[in-house]
Amino acid sequence: MTETETKKTISFDDFKAEVLNDYKVAIVSRECSLLGRKEVLTGKAKFGIFGDGKEVPQLAMAKAFRNGDFRSGYYRDQTFMMAIGKLNIQQFFAGLYGHSDLEHDPMSAGRQMGGHFSTHSLDENGNWKSLTQQKNSSADISPTAGQMPRLLGLAQASKVFRNVSGIENKTDFSINGNEVAWGTIGNASTSEGLFFETINAAGVLQVPMIISVWDDEYGISVHARHQTTKENISEILKGFQRDEDNKGYEIIVVKGWDYPELISAYERASQIAREQHVPVLIHVHELTQPQGHSTSGSHERYKNADRLSWEAEYDCIAQMRKWMIENEMATAEDLDAIDSQAKKDVLEGKKAAWSAYTNPIKEERDELVSVLKTISEQSPNKVFIDKYINDLSGIKEPIRKELLIAARKVLRIIIKEAGKSTLSTWITAYTEKIQPKYSSHLFSQSDKNIYSVSEVLPEYAEGNEEVDGRVVIRDNFDALFAKYPSTLVFGEDCGHIGDVNQGLEGMQEKYGDFRVCDAGIREATILGQGIGMAMRGLRPIAEIQYLDYLLYAIQIMSDDLATLQYRTAGRQKAPLIIRTRGHRLEGIWHSGSPMGMIINAIRGIHVLVPRNMTKAAGFYNTLLETDEPALVVECLNGYRLKEKKPTNLGEFKTPIGVVETIKEGTDITLVSYGSTLRLVEQAAKELLEVGIDAEIIDVQSLLPFDINHDIVKSVAKTNRLLVIDEDVPGGASAYILQQILDEQNAYRYLDSKPETLTSKAHRPAYGTDGDYFSKPSAEDIYEKVYAIMHEVNPTEYPQLY
Repeated sequence: MTETETKKTISFDDFKAEVLNDYKVAIVSRECSLLGRKEVLTGKAKFGIFGDGKEVPQLAMAKAFRNGDFRSGYYRDQTFMMAIGKLNIQQFFAGLYGHSDLEHDPMSAGRQMGGHFSTHSLDENGNWKSLTQQKNSSADISPTAGQMPRLLGLAQASKVFRNVSGIENKTDFSINGNEVAWGTIGNASTSEGLFFETINAAGVLQVPMIISVWDDEYGISVHARHQTTKENISEILKGFQRDEDNKGYEIIVVKGWDYPELISAYERASQIAREQHVPVLIHVHELTQPQGHSTSGSHERYKNADRLSWEAEYDCIAQMRKWMIENEMATAEDLDAIDSQAKKDVLEGKKAAWSAYTNPIKEERDELVSVLKTISEQSPNKVFIDKYINDLSGIKEPIRKELLIAARKVLRIIIKEAGKSTLSTWITAYTEKIQPKYSSHLFSQSDKNIYSVSEVLPEYAEGNEEVDGRVVIRDNFDALFAKYPSTLVFGEDCGHIGDVNQGLEGMQEKYGDFRVCDAGIREATILGQGIGMAMRGLRPIAEIQYLDYLLYAIQIMSDDLATLQYRTAGRQKAPLIIRTRGHRLEGIWHSGSPMGMIINAIRGIHVLVPRNMTKAAGFYNTLLETDEPALVVECLNGYRLKEKKPTNLGEFKTPIGVVETIKEGTDITLVSYGSTLRLVEQAAKELLEVGIDAEIIDVQSLLPFDINHDIVKSVAKTNRLLVIDEDVPGGASAYILQQILDEQNAYRYLDSKPETLTSKAHRPAYGTDGDYFSKPSAEDIYEKVYAIMHEVNPTEYPQLY
């Protein structure tokens, strides 16, 4: 008899005890939902969305969940989290209240609404924990089906770990690829494109992924007949069912109220996925939602009497209770006692969570009141200050916003009084103490962040010949793949042909198709693969073939990757590198430069815009020594341009957030990045012919931007500024200008109006002429600079037009 079989052979008494414990977990979870709704309706919490009606299938899922496994779910999974021991009553309510202390709300430190769950993959210093020694949940997001692309990557990591040797610290992240990625989603959310894209990709890749569809027939108020063809997701996915001749899915359909069948279904699914690396879809139907979708409304508005009656009878806990009594697991009295105790436990946990949440704020309020009283005693405006003191003291349950509002308004009253300094100091200190609770960890705060890596210059052999830029990037990737066994790259055309520009030529043949691989035309899940694998300790490079195609993946980048460190208060990370290329290809759909949209949508991801392949290679070298995600936009027209090939491939490093002055000058500062710099350089040469000496600065990095404030130093010398950009008017150029004027205060040195030169508002028309009339040309740059200098000295520079 095997160890597994021994574990399965338990006595009836042991089995009964296990069932009773499951029932207790389910009842506690349900009571949390019921009381949680009341807390929202009484105003203690802002919003509530709960897992009532889904308790029993989540118990079954928890039984099949093992150490090392990952969950990628949605906001109904509180019972599961309780069943695996990662969520208790007090933590549940701390999340509902938005407690900003990670010790009380370990899911997000109050940064996400309740119902969004995670575990800690990192310690307090940002170092990896041993993920194989714990049960793991990736941090949830609210956008429906947004959890699906990441789920694909979490599952694919197991396949990589099983098939790629030499990965460092492998046992902290995987034990022979035996880990399963478990996804959960509501039936209505399967209507989203991300669901279908992920389902197809997982079927192609054959990864150990189990997706549970919680089916209660509704999407908020909209019935399944408006959501899903045939009103049945497993029915329409039958074409994905594997058979003797074709790989695909195992599809299991089970009633959500049938406790023993659910346990059987989940154990079977676990075995298939874990051992065979076959994806499994479990359609859990006939579920209920006793309190409706959320606290925003009541389900009685859209469910008829027959449906409500059926839900009362087939509530999964009611059916479990009935089964337990019929099978002599417990008497009705036994279960009533469990119910009663659960109510008491939940009420006590709620009270403890509320006290823990409010007491620190009350102490902060009392501290401020004491400060204000001292000021009031010496102020001619005592009567006005005392009103604020009385109002603050009378707030039974204050929030921090109310404290700062009162303090800042009193500061206005005493602006010319002696007490101003005391209150000003208190406000500043309080803000510095409290602000990080709501703002920290947008980027890594560990010792592996981008600022921990020093610049290393490229080295060149004497008489080094120039090569195509693609050769520099290709050979640098070769060095990186040899140096970092956990690094892999994937995307459309990456594998067999070595990408469309041959920057990966020969890499698949050398390193195998698990590390250099092709992907289908599905940008969102390419990003998802990268996010999930990076969350499990691998160093993926996800390639999006062209910058314009990034729009397919921008939602995943914005809502998931960019917010991951922030929404877990630094306890999860995904140091994914996104590789793409753009600028100056001709045609509406392949020449966009939507940098303004990108940089404003993905704060939390570094955006790097190298002007050539050596700079790009240096960025990859830098990033692989850090623990932060980044987007690298290579110059599409740079792969065939000649560059000297460094001898220290894989070692030289381009600093992130540092600009480079590529031509010094005295008359005007020209700021740009990427391919446009070549036009700027051409225009600058022509301007010299008429006596205009321009300084050219390569931004290199949009996020972060010029951390050393070198641009303002240039403006202080030239007293004039022009930003040149391929984005639309008000796009990245507006961001760059804001950074220079607001952050660096360059306005103090300007003798002329700071200006921008951008593309036209439309997409570039096809052809060379379309490019010329759509984007800044060398002539445009020349004439814009000349016009600025005409204003300075109209005699020396008479008008051109």
